[in-house]
Amino acid sequence: MTAPMLPCVCPPSDLECEKSLGSILAATHITDTLIKQNCVTHKRYRHLLLIGMLKGENVFTYPPYTPELAAELIDHLRDIAPHVIIDCGSHIANDILSAVALMEADSVLRLVNCDLKSISYLSSQLPLLKDNKWDADKQCKVASNLKPHQASEHIEQVLGDVAFKIPHSDELESQALAGDLFRDLALGDSRGFRREIGKISQEVFGV
Repeated sequence: MTAPMLPCVCPPSDLECEKSLGSILAATHITDTLIKQNCVTHKRYRHLLLIGMLKGENVFTYPPYTPELAAELIDHLRDIAPHVIIDCGSHIANDILSAVALMEADSVLRLVNCDLKSISYLSSQLPLLKDNKWDADKQCKVASNLKPHQASEHIEQVLGDVAFKIPHSDELESQALAGDLFRDLALGDSRGFRREIGKISQEVFGV
């Protein structure tokens, strides 16, 4: 909600239209029809529907919304799609949608980069995440963007047992910088990344 993600995921030219998550959360009540009217379809991947804030929007662009409305959104998304992936923010104390999503989710992938700043930030958030309402049993811990010179045991000292370790990919980093994350991965350095993502997909979605 604080950083519009659609412009970072793929070029606007790849999207059928420009609709905003803010228009959904600004409603008094949420319906399946309202969500479908504000979904964004990817031109190449017709099965993939996206909902997010648009370029230039921020949390003050639309009126405030309640946790009840966020929960209503998630309930209706479950009716519309077989799988719903919500990219949560890290500042859950001030991010209503992320907080509600973490409570309502069937499974949570907790991805943490292995640099000192990320580990330090996680340590500061752990007291919040240990509250019973977050249901630690459904949280799958992932060491993400693991580079060769980073010691994964450091992250395990903070997280505990790590279920998955996603290696760094120069190719993926290049795509992220270009805002083109749906482009196919082709280079050899991405093999380890693809292999680990396949394991996560099997574990979480059974596919």
